[in-house]
Amino acid sequence: MTAKQRIIFLDNNSTTQIDKRVLDSMMPYLTDEFANASSTHQFGVTAHDAVKTSRKRVASLIGADHHEIIFTSGSTEAINLAIKGVAEGYQSKGKHIITVSSEHSAVLDTCRYLETKGHQVTFLPIAPTGLVELEELKKAITDQTILVSVMLANNETGTIQPVKELASIAHNAGALFMSDATQAVGKIPIDVEDLGVDLLCFSGHKIYGPKGVGALYVRQKGERVKVPALLHGGGHERGFRSGTLNVPGIVGLGTACSLAHSEMASTKKKVEKLRDQLESALLTIPGTSVNGATAQRLFNTSNILFKGVDSDALILGLGNLENSSLLVAVSNGSACTSTSIQPSHVLTAMGLDEVSAFSSIRFSLGKFNTQEEINVAINSIRLQVEKLRLLSS
Repeated sequence: MTAKQRIIFLDNNSTTQIDKRVLDSMMPYLTDEFANASSTHQFGVTAHDAVKTSRKRVASLIGADHHEIIFTSGSTEAINLAIKGVAEGYQSKGKHIITVSSEHSAVLDTCRYLETKGHQVTFLPIAPTGLVELEELKKAITDQTILVSVMLANNETGTIQPVKELASIAHNAGALFMSDATQAVGKIPIDVEDLGVDLLCFSGHKIYGPKGVGALYVRQKGERVKVPALLHGGGHERGFRSGTLNVPGIVGLGTACSLAHSEMASTKKKVEKLRDQLESALLTIPGTSVNGATAQRLFNTSNILFKGVDSDALILGLGNLENSSLLVAVSNGSACTSTSIQPSHVLTAMGLDEVSAFSSIRFSLGKFNTQEEINVAINSIRLQVEKLRLLSS
């Protein structure tokens, strides 16, 4: 990238730019306040207090108690800890797990691994809107079901699932309910008590915080959820997750959660307006349509089908370093499966054929995007779509 070129980043569901205020809060713990938070000397106590404050900030964002928060390296670790932990800790009740065909690969791959260990997994279908139908869960759940795992908001389409209703069905059958809330936390109000979830996870780098840190909520009120540790050695995080705490990352996560809590409404107002402008303009291009529900979705996400256009070619054209204009970064699915040559499993689960899935682009906006960037992006995308259609005609 030349000095005159810069990126219009419309791939915020893959990661976000760290907020300068988050970075500023982390810096002391990367430099002068470098102590181990488990040390008992005063230097260590200072680090411990910073972790304690951050734990309260994280808990506050999702309506939990601070002692229900376990710090992890991110959502993938949290998902593994939760699902494998329930599979091991509750196998005396049964070995049946229910999840959804459109879940993130971290959930799907973990469940497929458990199938090799003797667990039965049901992968629920989704409607063309991307939503899970309540009746599908009612039909699948049995007295042997120990866990139902449904993401709160989809990373590719932004579809928001009826988690509260799904959790109620799970509990009525005596099963625990987990939600991967990686895309939802910081974007929509979340109260774990109101939703009725037993386990919930998210990552810092989706909410303008640092990479390599995340959190798992484990219910401790009422019927306490008990999951065995995935990592052993030291008994950190109340025995749930051993390992020296990533103090700078945890502090950054806490600050990011605090900022998300206070700025959620204003961020939604700004970003939703930009998303709607981008989407409306792109839908004036012939042969385009939105994938998934448009009402029950995140305010920053739009997944658009461009008929007759290969999504990889469009992505490459928008990010061509030889272009003199601003580069536009978008995605055709989850960043965690970007090396796959398979069509999006989310879109095909919604009923799209492979050609349509390979012709779809995810646009995910963030709070640092500007009106000027959206205007440039619209023009660049329109030109690239026209160019690619001409080449393929």
